[in-house]
Amino acid sequence: MAVLEAEFESKTLQRVAVTLLLCMLCATAFADTLVTNGGVTLDTSDLPYCTADETAPVVYFISDISPESLVEAYQALGVALPGKVGVKMSTGESERSNYLRPELIADLIHLVNGTIVECNTAYGGSRSSTAMHRQQAKDNGLLDVAELDILDEEGSMEIPIEGGVRINVDYVGSHFANYDSFLVLTHFKGHAMAGFGGAIKNISIGFGSSMGKGWIHSGGTKTSGGIWGEQDPFLEAMADAAKGVDTYMGDNIVYISVMNRLSVDCDCDGNPAEPDMHDIGILASTDPLAIDQAAIDLVYAMPDSGSLRRRIERQNGLYTLDVGAQNGLGSRNYRLVVIGE
Repeated sequence: MAVLEAEFESKTLQRVAVTLLLCMLCATAFADTLVTNGGVTLDTSDLPYCTADETAPVVYFISDISPESLVEAYQALGVALPGKVGVKMSTGESERSNYLRPELIADLIHLVNGTIVECNTAYGGSRSSTAMHRQQAKDNGLLDVAELDILDEEGSMEIPIEGGVRINVDYVGSHFANYDSFLVLTHFKGHAMAGFGGAIKNISIGFGSSMGKGWIHSGGTKTSGGIWGEQDPFLEAMADAAKGVDTYMGDNIVYISVMNRLSVDCDCDGNPAEPDMHDIGILASTDPLAIDQAAIDLVYAMPDSGSLRRRIERQNGLYTLDVGAQNGLGSRNYRLVVIGE
């Protein structure tokens, strides 16, 4: 009993120390302005949901986009993901896709001793079967970084959703259950269906099995056949599915988003449009809604983001954030902490 009490006291002191360290970092790193990776100076007062409220979740920002900065962004979160760690990312539809390159992400994946995890697509393409998917990941250099686990290779598992606006169950790849924690590593960009692809899309459509993708896209009406449905029910189901995954994992899931190669098209597009705006930087948070809202705020503040803004609005993409706030996914308000300034 004494040993257990000592261990509990030690872990408590560690958590207090981390909290104090993060508070000190927030107090010293909060800035009125930031400079993006492309050299654009932005006033944080122009970011609508950025706040100084200490109760809001922190979103860390680093302008440098490099392997070292990815590691720094993760370390700023002050967490140590336990057990078997899955790194959820897009493996890219082709070598022309804007997926996160192996040389950028390798150090971070090795730091957490992670396995790259992904699910097969529901729309054909080069990743619609496990064998094809694995070959495409190999062609894209990702198997040189870490092992790859196609989560729905052996089917689906159910995750409940409490307070969903559109759906009350989510279908993810059955191998999801084999992981103790997840690092959600997202390339932020546009998307032909969702308007934008950020952390919310990565943990909803991304974690969805082929069947689960159909369920979400149809707004919770189909798991096979013609999966495409009405736009707003799709966005609602996507935000609900993200709520299910985030709640299921509790404290054992964190989010890092890389805002480079900001095409209007997703990494699931084998021939995406060339980006016509500057890179922004790296974001990190424990709140999936806050990190996506921060990314959207930064995009909208950029003077050269017209193409991406039009893609987002054409698909009513901002509605996903409304639904995430409604179903309890997270907070749209956030504190932006700039690292390195």
